[in-house]
Amino acid sequence: MRIAVAADHAGYALKERIAEHLRVLGHDVVDFGTSSENPTDYPDYGGPAAQSVGAGDADRGVFVCGSGQGMTMVANAVRGVRAALAWRSDIAELSRQHNDANVLCLPARFIGADEALAIVDLWLATPFEGGRHARRVEKISHYEGEE
Repeated sequence: MRIAVAADHAGYALKERIAEHLRVLGHDVVDFGTSSENPTDYPDYGGPAAQSVGAGDADRGVFVCGSGQGMTMVANAVRGVRAALAWRSDIAELSRQHNDANVLCLPARFIGADEALAIVDLWLATPFEGGRHARRVEKISHYEGEE
């Protein structure tokens, strides 16, 4: 799977751990930055990474910032992206099963690396259930300007 990763300064260290973990698992990782813990603005990294997912250049995305909220907001501003903020495995799992989330956003200041890796693994392994959920997900495109 081709996975876009992105982080601001608060999420940099966790993004690095996640990217390496994904590579070890055999995924093609596209790192949109940042490349240090120097202060940055999350839209500068989350925006281009989300565009890659929305355009289909990446299959999924894993974005990290301090609270996870900023990355979630910028990602969901991009057509074709369904970003979910998760700080527990069950939330991440439901975001895939019920919402077909294609971007996972994590709060670096509120979860540890081992927990984050477990969340990422479960999220990647969880299929979309479809069925009644597919109808709901399809309705999202109405609000993206598509009918």
